[in-house]
Amino acid sequence: MENKELVKQMVNLQKTSFENGFNMLVSLQDQMEKMVNTFVDQAPWLPAEGKKALANLTATYKKGREDLKKLVDDGYRKVEEYIGK
Repeated sequence: MENKELVKQMVNLQKTSFENGFNMLVSLQDQMEKMVNTFVDQAPWLPAEGKKALANLTATYKKGREDLKKLVDDGYRKVEEYIGK
């Protein structure tokens, strides 16, 4: 039983570490997005196609970020089911 509890604690530590790191990444990316949007809004020389490309890039990385989060959460859920949490 002691080993099982140790494994549970290790999984919880890894999950918490991932959550904290991921939330920090989301915060940094959101701040960068605000900065880029401010720059783009104040750049009259940037064509509409460029602005659209930046908007598409932002949507793409947000979707990728959400997909990664779902995959990792699903992985932790499966590990927790396996160890009987």
